Amino acid sequence: MNFEDIKKIMEALQKSELKKLIIKQDDFELHLEKESTAAVATVLSEPQVVVPAVPNITVKADNEQKAILTENSRSIDSPMVGTFYSSPAPDQPLFVKVGDKVSEDSVVCIIEAMKVMNEVKAGISGTVVDVLIESGQPVEFGTSLFQIA
Repeated sequence: MNFEDIKKIMEALQKSELKKLIIKQDDFELHLEKESTAAVATVLSEPQVVVPAVPNITVKADNEQKAILTENSRSIDSPMVGTFYSSPAPDQPLFVKVGDKVSEDSVVCIIEAMKVMNEVKAGISGTVVDVLIESGQPVEFGTSLFQIA
């Protein structure tokens, strides 16, 4: 089972009403358990690796942001736990900014997880209304990153 498979299983668990999932395959054992809104993964095999949950992150919207978040807007959420980056490198332009139009295949950010830079695609079409996370901030699975209208 590779990292992408584990990521897909974590996403499925997050969307389901299950609280705990254990998968056993030969000498590989995967334990997933929800703690509030975060999923915790524990991989047991040789050598033993434990991936701890990231503490819950609270993003508070100011009055202007609350006014923008309408019932017609949607969010682009983090597909994994990691560090959010809004540009490919510190000296390069942002992937997207407020007012930019995105398509389903538009790369909107990078999430660094386990020293791997993972491009995140929008998955939806629309206009970026708000960027909810600052570059360099830690995010957990399911954290809203962008608001799209």
